[in-house]
Amino acid sequence: MEKFIIEGGHALKGEITPQGAKNEALEVISASLLTEEPVTISNIPDILDVNNLIRLLKEMGVKVERNGKGTYTFVADNLNLDYLSSDEFVRKCAQLRGSVLMIGPLLGRFGRATVAKPGGDKIGRRRLDTHFLGFRNLGAVYDRVEGRDVYEVKAEHGLKGCYMLLDEASVTGTANIIMAAVTAKGTTTIYNAACEPYIQQLCRMLNGMGARITGIGSNLITIEGVESLHGIQHRLLPDMIEVGSFIAMAAMVGDGILIKDVSIRNLGIIPDAFHRLGVRIEERGDSLYVPRQDHYQIDSFIDGTIMTLSDAPWPGLTPDLLSVLLVVATQARGSVLLHQKMFESRLFFVDKLIDMGAQIILCDPHRAVVVGHDRCKRLRAARLSSPDIRAGIALLIAAMSADGVSTISNIEQIDRGYENIEERLNALGAKISRQ
Repeated sequence: MEKFIIEGGHALKGEITPQGAKNEALEVISASLLTEEPVTISNIPDILDVNNLIRLLKEMGVKVERNGKGTYTFVADNLNLDYLSSDEFVRKCAQLRGSVLMIGPLLGRFGRATVAKPGGDKIGRRRLDTHFLGFRNLGAVYDRVEGRDVYEVKAEHGLKGCYMLLDEASVTGTANIIMAAVTAKGTTTIYNAACEPYIQQLCRMLNGMGARITGIGSNLITIEGVESLHGIQHRLLPDMIEVGSFIAMAAMVGDGILIKDVSIRNLGIIPDAFHRLGVRIEERGDSLYVPRQDHYQIDSFIDGTIMTLSDAPWPGLTPDLLSVLLVVATQARGSVLLHQKMFESRLFFVDKLIDMGAQIILCDPHRAVVVGHDRCKRLRAARLSSPDIRAGIALLIAAMSADGVSTISNIEQIDRGYENIEERLNALGAKISRQ
């Protein structure tokens, strides 16, 4: 198992460009299963989760051609449908959470799919009820296969459009239901739909393929079913989570960093969340410049009470950035309460930061109070392990700011979401080696 060796205390300076969006990539690559015509997608990040999904598509019979760095063409004109119910396919799906996004396209186009319990981050229970309830509303039925821990989802008489109110604004659930519904008979209306930029991108791509989707960007999406879809060329947005991670690095250990081509209009409340921690950010065209931050002071609410940052469905603050915001707060002036509502285990990495000298009170699995050091006391180097993608990058930021040499093991978790991260950060002045 590989690990990172990080020599802390080196200032980062220069320019960096965010990779294509991981979550959008998983959605739109899966959407290529909806047509037998070529689908070309550019700005695809070279990361573990995406590469594993592409490999799985190849094994299903999808023709995949790499046209250049980050650009692939997918042709799903001759799938091996028998493979989709094999033990090997189920095993590989169970290792990749993104595989759940293939269910909607397969169900919509072929009328059946096999669902394994997906893998991914160890951040608490991540249920699939929203997906199943949406498919059932469209007319599908599902059965649990005894002895295999899988479900078979079928729509032998085809899917039929309907009105549905989702029990939660699940991003992957919304994406899956949309992909299943685009070729269903009649009209489907999805209320309480997720409306993240990547869902908007998926809908625009599907419309470009011949779908009829309205309400894009809202939580009320209407889909008029069509007979079939055709091919398209599509480019991914920059990854907003990586943009936020780079802002955090620039605040903690930066000496002036320009984050290029970030698609500011699709960042939502992310820059404002860093502003609330006192981090100064300048807009330069469609790029962000984060100057050296000798000090940054956490805001308080208008009535003087302690600042609280909490996650919420879009356009609220994405839960994927709470980990890095927490690390940034450790060196701020002031105190902040971080409230992680969605996942009950995502804050458990803070014990590692406490061992490094951070002043954090873990109130319960969902809330932590951070009392900032105001740069009067640096974190200590430590031996660390990455429990999930976002905690992993947060620990990497902490290690870069720490006094001494730190080790982070289980960095496969970081590789799942960040492309060649050590090479890109070393180009800015970091001292990170992979062993």
